[in-house]
Parts: sequence; structure tokens; C-alpha cells
Amino acid sequence: MENPIHRIGESLIRNPNLGPLSRRGFMAATTAALASCKAAAPLSQENIKTQPNTNYRTPSVNGPVPRNNAGNHSSDFAKDAGVTFSRVLVSGNYIAITFDDGPHPQNTPRLLDMLAARNIKATFYVIGRSVDLHPGVLRRTVAEGHEIGNHSQTHRLLSKLSDSEVRQEMLRCQEAVGRAAGVRMRTMRPPYGGLLQSQRELVHREFGYPTILWSVDPLDWKRPGAPVIASRILAGTTAGGIVLAHDLHSQTVDAMPATLDGLLRKGFRFVTVSQLIAMKTETPGAQASVTPAN
Repeated sequence: MENPIHRIGESLIRNPNLGPLSRRGFMAATTAALASCKAAAPLSQENIKTQPNTNYRTPSVNGPVPRNNAGNHSSDFAKDAGVTFSRVLVSGNYIAITFDDGPHPQNTPRLLDMLAARNIKATFYVIGRSVDLHPGVLRRTVAEGHEIGNHSQTHRLLSKLSDSEVRQEMLRCQEAVGRAAGVRMRTMRPPYGGLLQSQRELVHREFGYPTILWSVDPLDWKRPGAPVIASRILAGTTAGGIVLAHDLHSQTVDAMPATLDGLLRKGFRFVTVSQLIAMKTETPGAQASVTPAN
């Protein structure tokens, strides 16, 4: 695949409106030209895959890992609970951790092992075309009790699409998940967080999906390293929060043992996004403070 730096450099050199560039000027122009994840072009089939991290092993711990003791909670939230959520006001130290852009053939199974060891149920926002490529990974995810959410069929920026195209993105992902695992999704997350308010209302009205954003973003798509990802999530998570992460990236999965154990030891209890919404309270005073677990 062509190196994007080369492509940007060539375009800068050929631009007749630019005079001679110093090394510093070239680097500044190149940096400005590179887009962030939230403004990035839609994913191609090539860049939704990453190379497996075959050298990684789950870090050993002294004694058993902490276990999630969230208990049993309903996931049946009311249709009028809300159109958009980035966090939920709840009574208790409940949080939801979410993973986008899978299923991935190596990273997702490794993550599932970590979650199972800690009795944690997560919510996976999957891309329909990746589900078609790896249906067995999705089936395992569902079989182990995790929630599946709609992340579109092709990971395009939905705010740039027509209403008809948004419907097709939702419908095709819904059909892919149905073929692979026979489950009905309850919520959706727009790629890059991009969805107009009118589109959110359309998706909620026609599919019943609330739009789920997030309260904690560790910017793991920038691949800052597992320790940084873990520290950002641990620092930013509060009760009722929705944590954004990506099982597409091996560094993110590498960060999960420290992240999950750290959150459990702080006293947080993990539930799925639908369970978190079903817990929604209107009483701010009911929000609990976090106390370390024994």
C-alpha cells in the first residue's frame, strides 16, 4: 500500500501556490494534512485489519484477577429513555466498556479471554462487513454474554450520507449480525461519532436504536502504547460512564488487563450499554461515589 506521507509530500512539491519549503515547513504542512480519526476518511477493507501481535502474552498476576460482581440486571430500557447517550445517570458505581470496529480474528478472541476471566460483559459495536468476514468470532462473543451494537456496514461517516444511505448502513449491518448470530441489536454507535441530530432521530424512530457516544476516549486509535491507554481510561472513568475502546488495535487489547483490574479495584461494576440505560435515574443525588473494592 502506498505510504501516505509520500503521497502528501508529492502533492506539496507539485503545488504551484507554495514556494520552497524548509524541512520544518514541510513537516508542519504534512502534519496539518494528516487527518485525525474523527475526521478521517472512511475505513477501507485493508485498514480495518491489523497484524496479529503474536509476541503478546497476558501479564501474569499475583493471585487471582479481580472479578466483576455487577449482579443480574435487565437490559430492557424504555423506548423513550433517550435518543443519544454519552453517559447515563445511575444509582451505583456502574459503567459500560465498549469496543468498536470488530470483530477482529486475533484481537477479539484474546480480549474475550480477558473479559471471561473477570466476569465482565462488554458491548461490541461491530462493522457489518467484518462480521461477514469473521462470523465465528461474533458467535463466540454472543455466546459469552456480551452485547452487540450496530456500527454500520462499511464504517462510512454517516453525517455525510443521505437518509436512504444511513438506512442501508444500519440495515445491512443488522442483517449481517442476524445471519452470523441471530441476535437483535438494541443500540448503535456512528463511526467517528458523526451523526446529525435529524439522523439520530431517524435511526431511533425506524430501528429503535439510541445513538451511543462515550464519556471516556483514550485515543487508542493513535496507538500511544498500552500503559498510556490504561492510564487515560483509569483517570477518566466515573460512575455512569461509557468507555470507548477499539478491539481492532492490539495495543488496546494489551492494555485491558491493567485497565479492567484497575477499574474493578476502584469499585466499578461493569454492565452492558443496554443495562446501563435501563438503570437510568432522574435523581442526581442517587449517583454513588466510588469506593475501592476489598
